[in-house]
Amino acid sequence: MCGIVGYIGEQNSSEIIIDGLKKLEYRGYDSAGIAAIVDSNIVLQKKQGRIVNLEESLKNNPITSNISIGHTRWATHGVPSDENSHPHFNNDKTIAVVHNGIIENFAEIKNELLELGYSFSSETDTEVIPLLLDYYSKSNDNFYEVITKTLNKIDGSYALGIINTKYPDTIFCARKDSPLVIGKGENENFIASDVPAILKYTNKVYFLDNYEIGILTKDSIKIYDINNNEISKELSEIKWSIEQATKAGYPHFMLKEIFEQPESIKNTFKHYIKNNKVDFDYLNIDLNKIDSIYFIACGTAYNAALQGKYIFQKLAKIKTEVGIASEFRYSEPFLDEKSLVILVSQSGETLDTLAALRLAKSLGSKTLAITNVVGSSIAREADDVVYTYAGPEIAVASTKAYTTQVAIFYMLSLYFAEKKNLIDNEKYQYFIENFYAIPKKVQSILELNDEIKDIASTLLDNEHVFFLGRTLDYYLAQEAALKMKEVAYIHTEAFPSGELKHGTIALIEDGVPVISVLTQEALIHKSVSNIKEVKSRGARTLSISFEKHKDLLAESTDLFIPIPNIDDIFAGFLSIIPLQLLAYYTSALKGIDVDKPRNLAKSVTVE
Repeated sequence: MCGIVGYIGEQNSSEIIIDGLKKLEYRGYDSAGIAAIVDSNIVLQKKQGRIVNLEESLKNNPITSNISIGHTRWATHGVPSDENSHPHFNNDKTIAVVHNGIIENFAEIKNELLELGYSFSSETDTEVIPLLLDYYSKSNDNFYEVITKTLNKIDGSYALGIINTKYPDTIFCARKDSPLVIGKGENENFIASDVPAILKYTNKVYFLDNYEIGILTKDSIKIYDINNNEISKELSEIKWSIEQATKAGYPHFMLKEIFEQPESIKNTFKHYIKNNKVDFDYLNIDLNKIDSIYFIACGTAYNAALQGKYIFQKLAKIKTEVGIASEFRYSEPFLDEKSLVILVSQSGETLDTLAALRLAKSLGSKTLAITNVVGSSIAREADDVVYTYAGPEIAVASTKAYTTQVAIFYMLSLYFAEKKNLIDNEKYQYFIENFYAIPKKVQSILELNDEIKDIASTLLDNEHVFFLGRTLDYYLAQEAALKMKEVAYIHTEAFPSGELKHGTIALIEDGVPVISVLTQEALIHKSVSNIKEVKSRGARTLSISFEKHKDLLAESTDLFIPIPNIDDIFAGFLSIIPLQLLAYYTSALKGIDVDKPRNLAKSVTVE
């Protein structure tokens, strides 16, 4: 949530800021702004709405400067407006600040500053920061010390970019619990919330850790801890290219990322399977000391973790629970040194998941991160990390990150089962063979793109859509319902098919679409009966199942989407694909901005 970009160098910074902010649109935002130092003064422009509004303003009133900070805001304190947009500044406009995060004690600080004679021009929590910097600067000429004093005063989360007219050739930055990277260039340096913002200009970055402060000129980068100790950090090289983070001819990132899944799944399997064996030997996990596993995640990652629980218990025979990260810390979880806590986050920056990680570590549990972003906070703080190889995912609605997370869970469970001597070689190799087969089967489903688009056109006028499934299929139904909510703005609910008669069936009326996932062979006839129950009450039924079940479903199903035949334990990799396409096309046909659904952000870095 929120996006920060900063530049200092020899180029016109405003063009670089706008370009970087556009690369961060996926994080979600409702306004955008820029502050630059021009002739020893700070010049600001900020506009509610899309970045194009700021861009048009800059065309009419250009800013020419070699040092700027920019921001896209996702509102937390104060409504979306020009006044509440970032950057924010002190009363005499000599200090400007961009901020991602929440200052939890801002009301108390604001009252103190009002008593000292300071005035406020916004409703935001952020504005206390430049005013505190101003206040502490009156008694201290060392701006680094001013920053540390300010950081010690505020409670909450922050990623900060700061400019000060007293230091016209320097950008200051700091972070706690909100992501921030420093990009190293030639005669220029950058700060950003995420790598895509600056990847066009450099692939060499430093990932800031909590309570670290960066001081950048065009020729130097120095990083300190909050106690004034200079830190020597490893310079990371980003392996993926800016081309991978572009639409490449697709109308939306979401559609591109759906179609990238055969390759991303293949790459993820390929990275961890060597000589027909799953290889996680680098992990420092002693299974003899683990008696329970907890998956902790939010949103789509939570739905992926439900599949993780299913396969871990089936193969590895370990008691496994799945927890929503935002609830986990407050539920007095039974964690100890015999627990393995698996934290799942595409960005590796989800604040609730990060907080759950820290709780687990404080209770002595072993922690394992599953993430798509190298160098992210969760990856760095967990005891071990397994990366998905989805490549950059830009659309807010996650697709390929989800399927690659599921791929990791299947490989990990197989690896654990082997280490515990729970699987013979024949069955082990059967799993490996199916892993290799999945990408091609996914590709074959994508060839149904036009048919699925036609089906989506029948959903446009519906206010409600219901999804049904049993066991593994129910977990898929939950993810499908979330996707449709996220991008098509249709009220959806997913229900276990067997629960219909316990209240849910009261919601079924003429014309209501009911979408069923039926891939679990032992339950197929029970699931067909459930479809007949809703159809007899007027529902329009759509079923997703194996090609071989088309005739079985003919009587109960109005519309049918086939998936290739596969052992039902692997069916989740396939059945989710048409459901993703269905959500995408329903959104696109309604004229919604698919990649940037309202009120949502790609990386949720506030509680």
